[in-house]
Amino acid sequence: MIVLDTHIWIWWVHGSDRLTQTQLDVIEANEDGVIGVSAISLWEIAKLVENGRLELPVSLEKWFTQALNYPGVQIIELTPEIATESTRLPGEFHRDPADQIIVATARVMKCKLVTSDEKILNYSHVKTIG
Repeated sequence: MIVLDTHIWIWWVHGSDRLTQTQLDVIEANEDGVIGVSAISLWEIAKLVENGRLELPVSLEKWFTQALNYPGVQIIELTPEIATESTRLPGEFHRDPADQIIVATARVMKCKLVTSDEKILNYSHVKTIG
């Protein structure tokens, strides 16, 4: 199992060349298993669309339907354990609540987080694939 950061999920669905070969390889290797997407990523994408920072080729509802049907994709709910972990991340971590929840999700699920976010890649308390 892996967890995708929000931007990685978007890039994968859109076939973006911004994905590294390593990221693409690990995603493809997990298509028969679980490719976790934090529930907060749904909200984050909706907010990006609402604020005009992300333009989708179809309606948000249709995009979610399509993206959630990608091989292996499974929404990981915001559980009490993940919520609690997001407020107790060890060391120094930035204040973005969505990133805190995504990092906490990977930590609680004990799996690697696929991201290109330098702040997360530089955070030593979560295993990442950049």
